[in-house]
Amino acid sequence: MAESLPTAFLMHPSAVLHDTGWGHPEHQGRLRAIASALKADLVALHGKVVQVEPEAGSKEDVALVHEGALIETVREAVDQAREWGQPAAIDADTRVSGASWEAALGTVGAGLEAVHGVVAGRYRSAFVAARPPGHHATPGRAMGFCLFNNIATAAARLRDRGEAERVLIVDWDVHHGNGTQDCFYEDPDVFFLSLHQYPHYPGTGAADETGRGRGEGFTLNVPLSPRTPRQDYLRVFGMALETAVSRSEPDFILVSSGFDVLAGDPLGGQLLEPGDLHRTTRMVMEAADRCCGGRVVVFLEGGYDPQRTGAGCVAVIRALAGVSMDV
Repeated sequence: MAESLPTAFLMHPSAVLHDTGWGHPEHQGRLRAIASALKADLVALHGKVVQVEPEAGSKEDVALVHEGALIETVREAVDQAREWGQPAAIDADTRVSGASWEAALGTVGAGLEAVHGVVAGRYRSAFVAARPPGHHATPGRAMGFCLFNNIATAAARLRDRGEAERVLIVDWDVHHGNGTQDCFYEDPDVFFLSLHQYPHYPGTGAADETGRGRGEGFTLNVPLSPRTPRQDYLRVFGMALETAVSRSEPDFILVSSGFDVLAGDPLGGQLLEPGDLHRTTRMVMEAADRCCGGRVVVFLEGGYDPQRTGAGCVAVIRALAGVSMDV
């Protein structure tokens, strides 16, 4: 039955209004490139992918994983940007505009609709065009272009609503998802698996970072050298995924998909092609079919060559929808 359901593509309309400035790597053109690539692939995706316009999330949703002080810091920076009429900096990398509050809560809401819709049987799987991205946002700090941690909020809400007892988060962004790791480092019910270039920003993600307290053993970091051969990456990914699934026995799998892992990305150093991400997504889907009824939601994270990011998104969405790369 699940195979007859559509894959949802979710993007809150406010996400495109988050304005960091065109000179910033995480600029408005990223979502435009994704939308253009999907439009060009409509024939292959017809009847298999449905576009969903979600409602915004709330401060209460964000507070599931973030401290009140961070939420207020973001809100104050947005108010400042609105007053100035130009982007304001939270740190050297992370900027907001007058529309960023609505974009951030809208993107959180997109993630929540995605996971709840999969649980409710409205969607087979889902892709969240998350902007601003989220996996660097820690409980108390916005950083690395990220304001609120979209994937962590979704995992926390799944558990809060009793829709999942154990969640596996898989992160293949070229940068380590330090924020997601921090959110669940002592939590045995959320397993965090990250494959990332190392050493690289933000400097975390060593192999000996495995969790703390009750969460010991429920974080698996796989540091990779720059320019790791594609076949080596896929082999290591498959082994790490099987280990994570075996240890976590998840009810739901969430993916932080950073397209900066593709060859040619200006902030990365890896060699993957869009077809490789189709394969990694299929690996995740096959694992989910075995352990959690196929429940998978993918979140956009990095990816700073807009054209390559668009091609990568098409590959991942095709995999989610059960469409091969040959169609």
